Amino acid sequence: MEVVEKTALKGGEFLIQETPAQAVFIPEDFNEEQRMMAQACYDFLRTEIYPNIDRMDGREPGFMVQLMNKAGELGLLGISVPHEYGGLGMSFNSSMLVADVLGAAGSFSTAFGAHTGIGTLPILYYGNEAQKQAYLPKLASGEWKAAYCLTEPDAGSDANSGKTKARLSADGTHYLITGQKMWISNAGFADLFIVFAKIDDDKNLTAFIVEKTYGGITMNDEEKKLGIKGSSTRQVFFNDCPVPVANMLSTRGNGFKIAVNILNIGRIKLAAAVIGAAKEVMGMSVNYANERKQFGQTIANFGAIKQKIAQMAAYTYATESAAYRAGQNIEDNINALIAEGMPEAEAKLKGVEQFAIECAIMKVHGSEVLDFVVDESLQIYGGMGFSEEAPMARAYRDSRITRIYEGTNEINRMLLVGMILKRAMAGQLDVLGPAMAVAKELTSVPSFATVDASVLFAEEKEVIRNLKKAILMVAGKAAQTFGPGLDEQQELLMHVADMIIETYVAESALLRTEKLVDLRGQEACQEQLALARLYLHHAVDQLTVHGKEAINAFATGDEQRVMLMGLKRFTKINPLNTVATGRQIADHVIAQNKYPF
Repeated sequence: MEVVEKTALKGGEFLIQETPAQAVFIPEDFNEEQRMMAQACYDFLRTEIYPNIDRMDGREPGFMVQLMNKAGELGLLGISVPHEYGGLGMSFNSSMLVADVLGAAGSFSTAFGAHTGIGTLPILYYGNEAQKQAYLPKLASGEWKAAYCLTEPDAGSDANSGKTKARLSADGTHYLITGQKMWISNAGFADLFIVFAKIDDDKNLTAFIVEKTYGGITMNDEEKKLGIKGSSTRQVFFNDCPVPVANMLSTRGNGFKIAVNILNIGRIKLAAAVIGAAKEVMGMSVNYANERKQFGQTIANFGAIKQKIAQMAAYTYATESAAYRAGQNIEDNINALIAEGMPEAEAKLKGVEQFAIECAIMKVHGSEVLDFVVDESLQIYGGMGFSEEAPMARAYRDSRITRIYEGTNEINRMLLVGMILKRAMAGQLDVLGPAMAVAKELTSVPSFATVDASVLFAEEKEVIRNLKKAILMVAGKAAQTFGPGLDEQQELLMHVADMIIETYVAESALLRTEKLVDLRGQEACQEQLALARLYLHHAVDQLTVHGKEAINAFATGDEQRVMLMGLKRFTKINPLNTVATGRQIADHVIAQNKYPF
């Protein structure tokens, strides 16, 4: 097997560089220790979650706390916490794997994610030594539960517009926090809150570590939610809540930066969690299709059902491929920064921040794939899927929140394009040169150079290269046309974002499959080859639609015609019998009676 030296990639560089397959991490690369941790999570689902799902979603008093305590006893709450603070100190991709498996836990997944992510990581990454010593061991063990208080009635996506205030007490020993927070996960049982407030008339937020026992904290009743009904979600009111000055997190005015960086982590972890949920839901629908009989045979034999199963499998496979590719990029970047002498906590922050583009990509894609899988699975169940007696109704309700929290998908789409353009303008990402080269190529005679079809994925990689040209063509011309005003062209930005998302995910599926073929041989990877090719054709279709809409949004006349011709050239792909390819995938899945990849 070819050994590829890893380089410290930059976030967004996939758009202008080719990535060798051996340089990406794939789920099949997980080691024995990581697989054992995943198995512990599967056992936890089987013994604690699945038999008690109604108790959890019925919000039986104290039951979610019991589950969190048991997770703490197993070490699941301290995956990312270093050994010296009572955690397991496992790698970033290991924490991704745990989030993945526990993503099938419904409401518990939300409670778990809020505690281990946005509740714990601000202290781990921004806390001083005294704060880490005081709080991390309790959070890692589950003795204390954490919540994160950022959102306010008038400050959702625009988090820095929050009105919660903090003022220094007369004796200078405490900050008195007053304000209202809403949609606070774990609020009903949390012992500790990460609270964001503005000191006096500051422009930016400051973060504080607030213990529930400090006083001045009251709450509304539990929210009546569409889904994740078992998770605690309440409004939290602070009325002159006295917080010791020593409990300011980081520095004054640094709260917004903390919120942004922690949300980046939350996004990529959510992308992992939806994988586990999609696999579980798909497994149930395949099982149902194998049992349900109509017209004298199981419905799994019908082509319309096979098409759904194949698409669900391909989308899930592609999402998983891209999520762990991004996770390992983050981990490699963290390790490179530590090797250069950067303190570990700072390196972890910078490592994730560097790949904020990929975090946003995966949050959007993963959440929308989960919604697709749940919707199609409910359809396979038919009328039974609409009944609360079957599992699809709960899955349908639970999945919907993933497109909203950790930043809505619309916000994330605009963010990821904005970050690419901002880095390009700052000279951190060489997008301008390749974009100019593509613009020049548009007016040149098309090249009809042939690719060696005997080389695995040679044709498909040429397609990916051209898809990236399509993105550079559209984004480059849009940036040139609108300049700083591009931020206001939200519809256009979202079309460009979808072009970027689909290209990254399709490329990731191809790279995973290529690496698998290198490991196992082509004969053993026939279904994975089909999955990658089916997804690529889906991605090309998406780029054709979004590219056309984007071009038509700002180009006119000859320029419009040239760009549309360029788009047609850059989205060219050899035909694929998607029906036969889909049946090949579906037959394998149906035979295994679960998602088997």
